[in-house]
Amino acid sequence: GAVAVIRISGPAAGEALVALAGRLPEPRRAMLAKLRDPASGEVLDEGLALWFPAPRSATGEDMAELQIHGGRAVVAAVLGALFALPGLRPAERGEFTRRAFLNGRMDLTQAEGLADLIAAETEGQRKLAFAHAFGHLGHRVEEWRRRLIRAMALIEAGIDFSDEDDVPAEARAMARPAVEALLRELDAALADRRGAMVREGALIAIAGLPNAGKSSLINALAAREVAIVSDEPGTTRDVLEVALDLSGHKVTLVDTAGLREAEGKVE
Repeated sequence: GAVAVIRISGPAAGEALVALAGRLPEPRRAMLAKLRDPASGEVLDEGLALWFPAPRSATGEDMAELQIHGGRAVVAAVLGALFALPGLRPAERGEFTRRAFLNGRMDLTQAEGLADLIAAETEGQRKLAFAHAFGHLGHRVEEWRRRLIRAMALIEAGIDFSDEDDVPAEARAMARPAVEALLRELDAALADRRGAMVREGALIAIAGLPNAGKSSLINALAAREVAIVSDEPGTTRDVLEVALDLSGHKVTLVDTAGLREAEGKVE
């Protein structure tokens, strides 16, 4: 690409940025800088340097960002200079998200939503993942948690302080309808498979008699020649799959052989 972005997170992030860019920029303000190899002093590239001190960063740690030219040689040279510094190593898959989660910058639903957003292939998947990544499901779970804590408080008060004047005698009984309503909502949420359908997509097999037009149908839906079509029964012998985006939803169509008593060993 034209631009590559390198992120550094952790206690050595500031030292690494100073080593390459010469100084720390003002927090959250881009600074144009010549990036030099700390060992040789050679200029590797000119790009933007940004500094995000903890805790106001994506990971909750000190974090630096380099926006450089995206050529492979440039990226390799800058990464090589960084990895030569003490305390720096390549991030593992999902490590920035894991650090953000452990430092309280996002909850588990947001972390899962972010992973889904990165992997989204259709508009439906993008919308669902975006809602999860930016708190829609998390707010709903937090509301369930708040109601459950309140019900627990009523039950505990009814057990431990039943002889106190300011605790209503029916405290435990008051918790029951709240818990039952919460249970109904949780059951409904777990039974709702729409999110899983959007995330995983639909697997649809096209089956039928020979020469019924199954391969012609899959070609028409795919808008390209995916399957061989002929008037000879048994033309399709192997399972053929094609992934489609239908109105923002992921669909995998499977073309199958015609259902009949086979005449040859191969079929």
